[in-house]
This record gives sequence, C-alpha cells and structure tokens, in this order.
Amino acid sequence: MKKITEHLDIKFDKAICYSGFRQGQSPDAGIFPTYDQIKEDLLILQGHWKYLRLYACDKQTDIILEVIEKENLDFQVMLGAYIGAEMNNFGCPWGGAFSEGQLIANKEHNINEIEKLIKLANQYPDIVFALSAGNEATVSWTDHYVPVESVIRYVNIIKKGTKQPVTFCENYVPWLDHLKKLVEAVDFISIHTYPVWEYKNIHEALEYTKQNYYSIAERYPHKPVVITEAGWATNSNGRGIDPGNVSEDLQEVYYQDLMKWTEEEEILAFYFEAFDEQWKGSPEPMEPEKHWGLFTVERKPKKVMRTQFADFV
Repeated sequence: MKKITEHLDIKFDKAICYSGFRQGQSPDAGIFPTYDQIKEDLLILQGHWKYLRLYACDKQTDIILEVIEKENLDFQVMLGAYIGAEMNNFGCPWGGAFSEGQLIANKEHNINEIEKLIKLANQYPDIVFALSAGNEATVSWTDHYVPVESVIRYVNIIKKGTKQPVTFCENYVPWLDHLKKLVEAVDFISIHTYPVWEYKNIHEALEYTKQNYYSIAERYPHKPVVITEAGWATNSNGRGIDPGNVSEDLQEVYYQDLMKWTEEEEILAFYFEAFDEQWKGSPEPMEPEKHWGLFTVERKPKKVMRTQFADFV
C-alpha cells in the first residue's frame, strides 16, 4: 500500500475539514462569513492543524485563501469543487429529482466551478496543495448525482490546468467497485468513513473505520488513500443516528482513537469537522448534520478540545 507522504511528497500532519458558516449564514442564502470571522476561526485552528479541507470555490473560499495569504498563516489547503446534480437520483430519500432545465444549468455551473478551482489553484500555489473534483456525488444516496464519466472528465481537465495532485472525495463504498475507472484518473483516492451513520457503537467504531480504509487501500495498492472525512456527531434527533450513540464523551473517544491510529500509520485523515454548522440538514435543533464540530457554532470547545483550548471555555 502506498502512503501519500511517500508517493506525492506530502508531509504527514493533522488535518481538519473547515467551513465557517455561523448562525444566520449559509451558502443557500448567500450569506457568508466575513474576513474577520474567518480570521478568528483560523487563528483558533492554527498551530493545532496544518491541513484544511474546503468544499467549494465560493465567496467563503476566496476569503479563506485571502486570509491565509495576508495574515501569513501556516495552513495548506485541499481545495474542492462543489459539483451539482447532472442526473436524477430517484433513490435519494431527501430529494434527488430535477427538471431537465435544472440539470443543464447544473452542468454549466459545474464547468464554471472547475474553472474557478483551476484559477484558485494557480493563484495560490504555495497554499493549495491538493485538489478535489467533487464531493459525495456518485454514492447511491446523494442528492447531487454526477455520472462517473463526468467526474473523470473533470479530473482530467483539472490535471491539465494545474500542478497539484487531484482526487475525488467520496464515501468508501463506491470506491470498491463503482469508481474503478476513476481510480486510474486520480492521483490519490479520498474516502469518507462514518461508523455512527452505519449504526456502529463507539466500541466498534475504530475497527470499522480501519475496515473501511483497508478495504480500499488493499484493493488499490498502487494508489495512496487519504481519509477526507471521519467524525462523530454530538447530538441527534434520531434521524439516521441513535441519540444514545452520540455525545461529547463519545466524540472524544472516537477522535482520540482515530488520531492515535492515523498518526501511528501516518495516514492523512481530515477530521470532520472544525465547527458546528447550524444551516445544515432539517430545521430541528438536534438534527445530527448540525453537530459534528469539535467546537460549537459559538466557537466554544467541546469536551475533546477543552484541555487544549482552556482559554476559550
């Protein structure tokens, strides 16, 4: 099995997924964090995490890269393009059906997003260390389904226009078979693993994450594998996650176990995520999508971070 640290000359370090939307802000509403808010976030994270993963080439990303450059912050960024549905996915339980006109508009958006990704990668070559052609767009339950052939085309366009290594971020399951052709196009494979979404309790969690990782790493020993999402929610309304399976105590256990294993094996793993995001999921306050952060939406450390961030409590 190849390690990304050896194959692509990327040094191992701590990594985290970052999105800075606060109360009343969301990409859907077009209300984005300010320069000062993002600066505040990144000063919290600096010195504790080296790598940040960003999801889209939107206004927030423009500001994040500007802050890192202007404030001379010590981060490297995996920059992602957010690609929208190019096909209907009627199997999605929360809406994967679109009009033909919307699908056509999405394809135009996707090309523009890929072009913006290339532009930012070349504008910030010392900050952006890797690129992703999309996020969770080929898994069976996605509401923004994109055919594998389109993803491969986007990967190839990005590779022609940039110097950074290129990947595609997806749940581990499609990589087992559905994305075999994509494996040869990307420079490294990026997987997501969420034991708690698959009804595993905390005692099974790390072993299940290892199974997910090694099932892909052993299947494609010629490609490095990165974990671009792994995390543990701290609240649930029962939608998809048993409320008894999530808490700050359990998040702490999973985080510590995951860090110990990935550091020992030098597996680059982006923890999901830095801060709670209240705009996500349903309007219900205990919706699990809102509660994956190591910090609350008010930027207060949860239990796992309280020792390191005692001044913020």
